[in-house]
Amino acid sequence: MITEFSILATVSAVSALAFLAYRHRGARKKSAAEINAWQNRLERDLHQAREDRNRLLDALGDAFLLVDAKANIRFANAAARALFGARELLNRPVSEAFLDPRLADALLRCLATGEPVQSRVVLSQQTSPRGDLENRGFNAWIIDAAQLTNPSGDAATTRVIIRDVTAEHQLEQVRKDFVANASHELRTPLAIINGYLENLIDDDMIEEPEIARRFLMVMRKHADRISRIVEDMLVISRLESGEANTLKIEPFRFRSCIKDVKDRLESVIRNQKAEVTVTMPEPELVVRGDRFYWTQVLFNLVENALKQNPHEGLRVDVGCQEVGNSVMIWVTDNGVGIPSADLPHIFRRFFRVEKHHSQQEIKGTGLGLSIVKRAVEAHHGTIGVTSVPGLETKFLITMPTDLC
Repeated sequence: MITEFSILATVSAVSALAFLAYRHRGARKKSAAEINAWQNRLERDLHQAREDRNRLLDALGDAFLLVDAKANIRFANAAARALFGARELLNRPVSEAFLDPRLADALLRCLATGEPVQSRVVLSQQTSPRGDLENRGFNAWIIDAAQLTNPSGDAATTRVIIRDVTAEHQLEQVRKDFVANASHELRTPLAIINGYLENLIDDDMIEEPEIARRFLMVMRKHADRISRIVEDMLVISRLESGEANTLKIEPFRFRSCIKDVKDRLESVIRNQKAEVTVTMPEPELVVRGDRFYWTQVLFNLVENALKQNPHEGLRVDVGCQEVGNSVMIWVTDNGVGIPSADLPHIFRRFFRVEKHHSQQEIKGTGLGLSIVKRAVEAHHGTIGVTSVPGLETKFLITMPTDLC
């Protein structure tokens, strides 16, 4: 009886242990499956997070880099890859990836001190990070580096932003040059006027009418020059300040605009015994634009031809013709021409080609062709110039008819 009971108990115990073992194995399998599922989900979430991060950083307009503690690049967004072109960035030291060490200077200082660093760098065309794609001459960049917080305690990662500020730099240089050149151009006539005033007042020249009159005539010429410089500067300022968007666009007969210019320059044309002709296959051609600025354009171009060629026998031709979807406007002359080395610079402010003029002659403001270019561009046109010295110099303006 005892033996049978013992055997029965033993069998029951073994069965229970087998059942528990079976349940334990099932639980272990289920737990392993759940762990694998969680791992897979975590990997997918991590991959998705990285994809979202990359898409977000690729959407930035500025170059963005992540750099490890050893100054190796670990991440570069689309703007950074485009900026550095074909050069490999990932897993390379910044000193090798950047052509100019000044680009890496802010980052290296940030790595050394742990403090945020921002610097502005102006580079030559040869050392631009854009490499062979750079065609803007001197280029400017802001390098912004700062370490990111790392709660895990691992080595810090540094983010680097490289912003292209070349347009702002060039605009700043243009403004500085403009102020410097304007100051220089105004200083000369003011000094002459002050000098003659001192002679009139301190040396009692007022008592000598002939001398006083001659002095006053010279002063008047230089005062007119100052007035012309200031007026030209105001015109350029209006064209570049956004007021060009409020041009008084209206239709007008182009021939009447040419006639106004000839009338204003009649005395100069007569004194130089020059000839100004008009070529218009369609004499009644009507264009749309701001008549004031088109008068300025033609006046400056014709006056420029007369000033550059003060000798007798100059022939100037002003023309306008509709060609397809464009209106072609030109001013040509048969004067001394423009040296090829000067052609790329003639639309710059205060640039002059008139090296043959005497020192006593009052020069132009040097702003006329700058006004021409900006007025044409304000009307959505383009202007170019060609010159064969002694044969023909031609300024050609092209305007789309639907924007004229």
